[in-house]
Amino acid sequence: MAWNEPGNGGDKDPWGNRQDQGPPDLDEAFKKLRDNLGGMFGGGKNSAPSGGGRLTSSLLILIVLGGLVGYGLMGIYTLDEQERGVVLRFGEVQEAIVMPGLSWYPPIVDKVIIHNVSRVRSHPHDSEMLTEDENIVKVKLTVQYVIDDVKKYALEVRDPEKSLHQSTEAAVRHVAGSTEMDEVLTEGRAVMGDEIKARIQNYMMAYGTGIFVTQVNVDETAPPDAVREAFDEVIRAREDEVRVRNEADAYANQVIPEARGEAQRYLEEAEGYRQRVVAQARGEAERFNQLYVEYKAAPEVTRERMYLDTMEAVMSNSSKVMIDVEGGNNMMYIPLDRMMQQGGQTVRGNGMAGSDSVSQRPQDTTSARSRRDRQ
Repeated sequence: MAWNEPGNGGDKDPWGNRQDQGPPDLDEAFKKLRDNLGGMFGGGKNSAPSGGGRLTSSLLILIVLGGLVGYGLMGIYTLDEQERGVVLRFGEVQEAIVMPGLSWYPPIVDKVIIHNVSRVRSHPHDSEMLTEDENIVKVKLTVQYVIDDVKKYALEVRDPEKSLHQSTEAAVRHVAGSTEMDEVLTEGRAVMGDEIKARIQNYMMAYGTGIFVTQVNVDETAPPDAVREAFDEVIRAREDEVRVRNEADAYANQVIPEARGEAQRYLEEAEGYRQRVVAQARGEAERFNQLYVEYKAAPEVTRERMYLDTMEAVMSNSSKVMIDVEGGNNMMYIPLDRMMQQGGQTVRGNGMAGSDSVSQRPQDTTSARSRRDRQ
């Protein structure tokens, strides 16, 4: 039955025994609610002691169980294949390294420091320094490194990145300070990068940072901006020098073999000429010896034969025909060269006459020889 129905004490309401029909008093309502809650937890004076105690124990157990479950869930974590963890138990480091996989640690008691040990990190560096020949040079480089020992990286040094920066600065200044500027700007950059890497790694091992330097890339080496144009001119002049030297070497490599080949050809030609002249001289000497033997056997015949051979050799290159006339010293000749230059039928007729005259030469020559033989 509702509280405001007839016969149920209509002058009462759930907020108190109010006789008037005005709005309920909020202060009194909150007071009653507080008393009821206190009775549920065993603090109310009107609540039953036995029932309130059982309710309070159950609630406490639920609260404790919920806290334990939340505490356990807070300690669950997972490490990737690239990650490693260091455990601190009440601030004391543990020897075991947390490996990849699902793990649990008690919150508040343990603290896990996790780092990626496979990712290659980069540290850029830019500074100006003096070289060995007291010139200022600007060096830009990048240091690439990984975490080699996660325990040292997390605990031994407060700020490993800052230690790496200071070590890089010291290594670059030491290497550049012991190198001349020409080597720093040109071909000495690769060697300088290797030396800087070795020095940085030694510093990292001495400090115990747990960092392993994988590579040092010298990105840029340049003079200061105020004198950059002058240095660019010097570099261009050196490049021109190298280019001209290469061209000269190429020309020398082309000319020298040709000269050597030509010299060898001259030597071989001279050797061939020497052998030919020597062989010809020996042949002439041998022919002369054989001719001398014949001459001793028949001097007159040999002399006549030599005369005729000589005249035949001399007159074979002449364009005129010489005819020896019997009974006198007069000799006549036929100008064949002029006859050949004439044209027409006259030339042909004269050519025929000349042919008849020439045809008589063997007979006349034979008669002359027979006459000399009779004498």
